[in-house]
Amino acid sequence: MPQPHLVIGNKNYSSWSMRPWMAMTVAGIAFSEEVIALDQPDTKARITAHSRAGRVPVLRHGDVTVWESLAILEYLAETWPEAQLWPAHPGARAMARAVASEMHAGFQHLRARCPMNMRRAKRNIELAPAAQADVRRIDEIWRTCREGNGKEGPFLFGRFTAADAMFAPVVNRFEVYEVPVSRETRGYMETVMALPAWAAWKTAAEAESWVIASDEA
Repeated sequence: MPQPHLVIGNKNYSSWSMRPWMAMTVAGIAFSEEVIALDQPDTKARITAHSRAGRVPVLRHGDVTVWESLAILEYLAETWPEAQLWPAHPGARAMARAVASEMHAGFQHLRARCPMNMRRAKRNIELAPAAQADVRRIDEIWRTCREGNGKEGPFLFGRFTAADAMFAPVVNRFEVYEVPVSRETRGYMETVMALPAWAAWKTAAEAESWVIASDEA
């Protein structure tokens, strides 16, 4: 089986790229990576060379090309079932897919107000009611997942799954924008940030020189 190749954007800013990268790294799936700087004159052409969608991330695996973070996670789960990127129990697996899909499609207000920025100095900012509602919903999701499925480990469904990968960029947002959260949510955040994969991504992000002014909120 050929080694997968993951095409991603800046590690400091690209939340969508972080998701499959974290999943593959935590799961121990060997892969090569290619970082394409975003917001540059040649960005679109470089990404389009891999996918006509023109967005990162893109996973290339032999003759297969997959784009969109959630689709990549599904492909990884099917191709490397031993990685157990979804929970084994059907009910937990359905819930994990539901919350991952909710993350994929929602929380636009929080995203717009708090762009992912791994090297941002921690500083609180005021959130509008709509963004506050996003925070409350995420807090509810994490608490509900942990209460119902987290007895066998510290992640949303016990062991690290694709659902944790989907929410990893939110952990950064809550951390660097100093978003007030519950004690339980704070504990979950610290679990994610303690991962060696998190530290590796953050170190690489901090070493990047690219700056996207619009994401320096």
